[in-house]
Amino acid sequence: MRLAALISGGKDSMLALHHAIWAGHEVAYLVSMLPERDDSWMFHVPNVHLTPLVAEALGIPLISRPTSGIKELELEDLKAALVELDVDGIVSGAVRSRYQKERIDRICEELGLVSYAPLWGRDEFSILRELVEKGFKVVFVGVFALGLDASWLGHELDEGAIRDLLALKERYDISLVGEGGEYETLVLDAPLYKARIELVDYEISWDGYTGVLRVRSARLVPKEH
Repeated sequence: MRLAALISGGKDSMLALHHAIWAGHEVAYLVSMLPERDDSWMFHVPNVHLTPLVAEALGIPLISRPTSGIKELELEDLKAALVELDVDGIVSGAVRSRYQKERIDRICEELGLVSYAPLWGRDEFSILRELVEKGFKVVFVGVFALGLDASWLGHELDEGAIRDLLALKERYDISLVGEGGEYETLVLDAPLYKARIELVDYEISWDGYTGVLRVRSARLVPKEH
């Protein structure tokens, strides 16, 4: 199939995109929605301005559109972006969020497109392990739940982080993949990246309960072989 992949720069959308390509599909476009509000129900917000760099790293054209970020109305913004594209289906990184999956499915049905969600229903622990084992370099750029403090911001997703997330799930019943809004991530390197993203300058804000790592500038650098 010829597909468009919804991306935010975060780990789930990026892993889903990889699975689509590994399965033999053509990802013709990346689609990134830019919320005008920080509390969007559908779309990732921290550092979504870096998606042009992600697109360059992947070598796939990017379609970027603003969205109100207002619940339900933002779906019409997404639909308007997708209707312009010559594709058979849409790739999304939904894992267990019925809110996200059902709304993307509905838009696809209205547009006559296939909703392709390769991570849907998968065990959350297996997703984190796959990211680490396949060499994705993922860093935490937003933390919004009990147990996640400022030390997580800029920290890489590795075996130690997975162990800590498992402990937090046991204590606070968080989503291991952060799909309940517990945390946000940014993928700096991935198997299909032609170059990796390097953070040049960033700032960390922490209000005592939640925090965000905001990237001021970043660049692509050659991958180490």
